[in-house]
Parts: sequence; structure tokens; C-alpha cells
Amino acid sequence: MSTPADLVNLRRRHAALVQDRPGMRAYDAAEALAAAEAELVAAGCTGPVRRLRPDWKGIFEALPGLGTVMALTRNAHAVHEKVGRYEDVQVRAHGGLVLGPDIDLRLFLNRWHSAFAVSGTKHDSLQFFDGQGRAVHKIFARAETDPAAWAKLVDGFAETGVPASLVLRRGPATPQRKAAAGGREALREAWSGLKDTHDFVVMLSKLGLDRTAACRLAGPDLAQPVHAGALRSGLERAAAGDLPIMVFVPNKATIQIHTGPVRNLKTVGDWFNVMDPGFNLHLKETAIAEAWVVRKPTVDGVITSVELFDAEGSVIAYLFGARKPGLPEIAGWRDIAESIAQDLAV
Repeated sequence: MSTPADLVNLRRRHAALVQDRPGMRAYDAAEALAAAEAELVAAGCTGPVRRLRPDWKGIFEALPGLGTVMALTRNAHAVHEKVGRYEDVQVRAHGGLVLGPDIDLRLFLNRWHSAFAVSGTKHDSLQFFDGQGRAVHKIFARAETDPAAWAKLVDGFAETGVPASLVLRRGPATPQRKAAAGGREALREAWSGLKDTHDFVVMLSKLGLDRTAACRLAGPDLAQPVHAGALRSGLERAAAGDLPIMVFVPNKATIQIHTGPVRNLKTVGDWFNVMDPGFNLHLKETAIAEAWVVRKPTVDGVITSVELFDAEGSVIAYLFGARKPGLPEIAGWRDIAESIAQDLAV
């Protein structure tokens, strides 16, 4: 637990850090200070802050009233930013969906833990964290955002009478993965019998495999290992053909999805970026330890993805062709993915 005294001390340390390194983002500052990002926010390091009740259903059902905002979801190596409205919000006890044309989210709310409203020098924000203090989702106000609706949401969900301490949970131990029951043959049989891309995760759970282990075991007809340049190649080829694609960036509590073309691509240091109006992607290419072209059978035909992982086997991002359930994969995307499988095969 971070006590009020701990948070005051953290605020002092943070002030000294940013004096030497102005403009440092909260994620990087937390790492430099060996603290959780939620602790920086709770301490007021990123601006005046109010704790919000963890009423995820109530908060999300209020979001459409804000109008246009910017939604941000990140993991350790990728940041996904979308401008739009929260529409078609569907929240249940432990999960939810946002299915608007611009902001498209999958929510695993049983892994959400704390929430804050931060008053920023540039933009006010709503920030959400898991039990270990890692950011799972952020919402930033823009010039078009309704200020009265924003204030009403913050006032309506603000905690009262809560001490300034922050209780974080110790992360669960990494589960030990067993070998697939029946080995490669069982995996290939289950994989070949898929009816929907969402069934893939269920299959992995039943077989006790993570994604990278399954890809390595399945064989190149189902999962072809490719060079890390698959990310850049996929985005560049999609941009050249003005082809609509889907870009997924997940963490353990949220998945954020862009559907549409990508156009303005730019490299800055280790980061490969999409800098389009309404959609920004920042992805650290040097963190890509494994990349795969993955083929999943469905009732709509084979669905092909380019999947990127870090050295610990955590997902960095997925690329798919733009599609809706009930429709086949667009031929242009399959051509891109198959050319990557051939040209960049490991």
C-alpha cells in the first residue's frame, strides 16, 4: 500500500526527476522512479486529481454524453490513440464492449482496479489502472468535448471521504503452461476445426498453450514465423494500396481497435508511427521479438493476421484486414499477408 506519506515523497522525487528531464511522460517517469503509474497519478504528479468510484458500468454509460474525445490504450511497447465518440456501449458485470465507428474497445473489467480524473495543463483526462497500477485505458478531453458533461461525470463519480493512500495488488504468478494435450496433432486438429477467430483463445486455454507456443507448434501452413519487419511491411503495403485494415493493441484489461486505412507513416528513433487525423499508433520496433503470419479457419473462410510479440511472449499488436462478421477476408489484405509470409519468412 502507498500511504499518504509515501505519495508525498513520490511527488518530491518526481518533481526532481522532471526538473532534470522536462516533458517526461508519466509511463517513463514511473519506470525511472520504480513506481506504478497509478501512484504518480494518485500523488498528483501529473496534475490535480480526484479519485473516482470504480463503477465501470456507470462511468461507461455516461461517456457518450461527453461527445468527441481521444481514447488511448497502450501496452509496454505500443500506444493506440483514437479520436471519436463512445457509442454502442455495452457493459456487463466483468466485461464490456464499445462498438462505435471510431472508438472500438473490448473491456475485461474484472482486471480494472482504480480510476482518476486528472486536470491537465493541456487536456483533462480520465485514467484507469489495473491492480498493479498499470494504465489500462485513458480518455482525454478535446476542444470538441462537452465541458458540462465532463464536469457532471467527474462530480457524479468522485469518491468522498477516501484517504489519499493507494492499495495495489501483487501481480499473480505467471501460470505454468503445460504441453498441449495430445501434442501437435491435437493442436492442429483443434485449430483446423475453428469456426470463428474468437474461438482461438478458447482453444488455447483448453490446450494449455500461449499464442507463441501454439504458433511454434502448429506448423508453417497455420503459423509462419517472419522477421520483425512484418509490422512495417504490412502497414506500408496497406498504405500504398489505401487498403482498410484493423490494428489491435491490447493490454491485459483492454483491447483497442482501429478500422480503416493508414496513410501517414513515420519513423522516430526506435518507434514506427501512424500519424493520421483521428488515429495515431506508436510502436517500438526494437521490442518485437517474434512475428507471425497466422491463418485461422472460420465459417467465413480463412482469416489471416500479422501478430507481433515481445521477448516475454506478450502481444504487442495484431494486424488484420478490415472486415465484419459474416464477410470474407478482403483479398487485398490476404495478398499483403501472404507476401509477407513469403518475403520475410524466417
